[in-house]
Amino acid sequence: MKGLIGRKLGMTQVFSEEGAALPVTLIESGPCYVTQVKTREKDGYRGVQLGFEEISARRISGGRRGHLRRNQLPGLRILREVRLRGEVEFKEGQKLTADVFAAGDYVDVVGVSKGKGFQGGMKRHGFGGGPKTHGQSDRQRSPGSIGATSTPGRVLKGTRMAGRMGGGRVTAQNLKVALVDAERNLIGVRGAVPGPKGGIVLIREVRKQ
Repeated sequence: MKGLIGRKLGMTQVFSEEGAALPVTLIESGPCYVTQVKTREKDGYRGVQLGFEEISARRISGGRRGHLRRNQLPGLRILREVRLRGEVEFKEGQKLTADVFAAGDYVDVVGVSKGKGFQGGMKRHGFGGGPKTHGQSDRQRSPGSIGATSTPGRVLKGTRMAGRMGGGRVTAQNLKVALVDAERNLIGVRGAVPGPKGGIVLIREVRKQ
């Protein structure tokens, strides 16, 4: 199971051999360090903890500083964990760069979506709104009925209504790697990935294809 932590830089386009313009998201991915290896015997599952973005050791907590010092690693701002599958082996202190992936690979990208604030039912859930005619003038974007009267006499839990939208963990699946620039630690994936420019994302080997 391959994985890297990265920072979303934004979108651009590249051209295929046939001359078609392909939308690509650029991600600054790595260098990452293996800060801890989880084993089935000790932890109950196989996984690897990765660290990203070097900073001064004075700017991280004492607990994290000691955790990283075990493997003579620098101060790292971001830590994420990836479950391992297959017979892939990692060593603590190992350095991973963008060439973990190659052009043509398929990956899943996990990030935190942009927060949209408080939104109505049409934007949040795709409701169609009220009728546009027959004299109504104040219910174009209304959610409509939210429950019956005597039975059950209340609004059921889970009813889709207006509320806070976005700001949650989202996984974009089956994205094709369009380019890899190991010298500049860049990976370009086809299409959009969750989160704003500058957001932290986790790139991992595809699970469903």
